[in-house]
Amino acid sequence: MTVEGVGLLEHLQTPAMVVSRGQVRFANSAAKALLGAHIVGQDVRIAIRDPKAVAAILSDKGGTAQVSGLSTGGSVWEVDCRVLASNDRLVSLYDLSERVSVAKSHADFVANASHELRTPLANVLGYVETLMNPKAGGNEGVRLRFLDTIRHEAQRMQSLISDLMSLSRIEAVKHEVPADRVDMVALSNEIGGEFRTSATVTVKANCEKAVIAGDRGQIGQVLRNLIDNALKYGKAGGPVEVSIEAASTGWVLLTVRDEGEGIAPEHLPRVTERFYRADTSRSRAVGGTGLGLSIVKHIVERHRGRFDIDSRPGTGTTASMMLPLREEQPAE
Repeated sequence: MTVEGVGLLEHLQTPAMVVSRGQVRFANSAAKALLGAHIVGQDVRIAIRDPKAVAAILSDKGGTAQVSGLSTGGSVWEVDCRVLASNDRLVSLYDLSERVSVAKSHADFVANASHELRTPLANVLGYVETLMNPKAGGNEGVRLRFLDTIRHEAQRMQSLISDLMSLSRIEAVKHEVPADRVDMVALSNEIGGEFRTSATVTVKANCEKAVIAGDRGQIGQVLRNLIDNALKYGKAGGPVEVSIEAASTGWVLLTVRDEGEGIAPEHLPRVTERFYRADTSRSRAVGGTGLGLSIVKHIVERHRGRFDIDSRPGTGTTASMMLPLREEQPAE
């Protein structure tokens, strides 16, 4: 390979190597950062310890192969080898990790959504078939009990579809920075008031206003989801405390606390995953879809904020989000 060609490879961000007679003769900075500077002059079978990749590199016509764990344990890379006129091999390494991860997430999402819908649908069909039997359908007590179950399962499916649609709409605008003027104190009092007729929900703030640049509808959805979660999994009837603290650093911290049973430590890293439930039976009993916290996380990320959950068994749970305060323009 010419000196000019080698110089061009050095400027590429894609890891690339030149292999001659089975040895790595050149590796650009990206390849050295990935595999180590020691690979130059090394046998390619040692530089890349993967039989399929080595076979593609040493093949007469070159080829491609996928390698797992080249950079980190879960990484996936494509090794692409092209045979040059000088019979040297140009080897390029492409990181497929994100693409593979997204594809797996989509497949898992479809599988989970199908499972979540299939279970209540099977229950509905089963009870409807039973009611069509004159013996069961003619018994008023049985009929009413079965109809109540059908309504519960139908509402469960309706909630799931509503959350799926909501998640889809959020992802569709996730790259658009929201710019509406949203007062977190006023909105928290408004949303908190929606729950006060049936539970003890208090709202406290260290300021009169805490204005962010946001999507009012989405932030309202976050508050409803967090308060609803606190009421479902907290102590029966409350209390639930919503707190807003504006800091001089330019951020506002909003927390929602309950006094429930709490969440075991091993579940905390995964509670924002789609369809993940720390307590499956309890979640379904209270009508949870397994998407509420995932929706919250996506909305907070769209608002350039941070979301966290802190919980200890027996002491309750605190959900918190930090959002950047809006830079108010001086009045003209």
